[in-house]
Amino acid sequence: MKFSGFPEPGELVIGRVDEIEDFGVFVDLEEYQDKRGLVHVSEVASGWIKNIRDHVNVDQMVVCKVLEVNQGSEQIDLSIKDVNDHQRSDKVQEWKAEQRADKWMELAFGEDMSDEQYAAVANELLAEFGTMYEGFEQAAIHGPDALTDTDLSEEEVTAIVETARENVSVPYVRVTGYMDLRAPGPSGVEDVRAALRAAEGNGEVPEEVELDVEYVGAPEYRIRVKAPNYKTAEHELEASAERAGESIRTAGGTAEYHRERRSDEE
Repeated sequence: MKFSGFPEPGELVIGRVDEIEDFGVFVDLEEYQDKRGLVHVSEVASGWIKNIRDHVNVDQMVVCKVLEVNQGSEQIDLSIKDVNDHQRSDKVQEWKAEQRADKWMELAFGEDMSDEQYAAVANELLAEFGTMYEGFEQAAIHGPDALTDTDLSEEEVTAIVETARENVSVPYVRVTGYMDLRAPGPSGVEDVRAALRAAEGNGEVPEEVELDVEYVGAPEYRIRVKAPNYKTAEHELEASAERAGESIRTAGGTAEYHRERRSDEE
């Protein structure tokens, strides 16, 4: 995605060196539509510059700080030397992340999606999360709930969530489900305890997965799963619920699994 309009003074931008002259470097701004800036030779590097081509090359990707913008003449003055190593690294990573998000948009809505739809969806993600990448990442972690405060349609939310869960790598995801466990007779309490032990896995849960079962309010119990990815988390959540249900039904009780809490919040 490329922005229309102009960057703001003080903003960090990423660009590709298009032309080198003795007086400076012309840079095509990768994030802005049809925008080009000039890095004066005095802003290329600190100290005296004998040969500007010793510092930059044509087609080189550079991170620049915007010094001044004259929209009337479409002149954008840039500086390379005013960007430190930390800022440069962060900006490059941010740009690469947005490039990935741009690909995910194509996967979610197809290569033939209109510019208007792309802009509408992208603007919703930018307004809510600051970047499209963050929007997809949150959708991968939290599912449709992450997009509740946007004006995206149900179909758009579904497309984003499904694409995010298939393509976004996140440090971990958390999912939650609930079980209603009921056991009649004098051994009911012990039968429920046995079902809870079964839900916790009896040592069968993979090492990379954290699974916790806790009491919410009779007869409801919460199952929380933390896993490296959404697919694994959902699988372990459902497996936990199945183990608990099988255990309690074998003892003559009943089990009901649901994703939303029913009891009053504590």
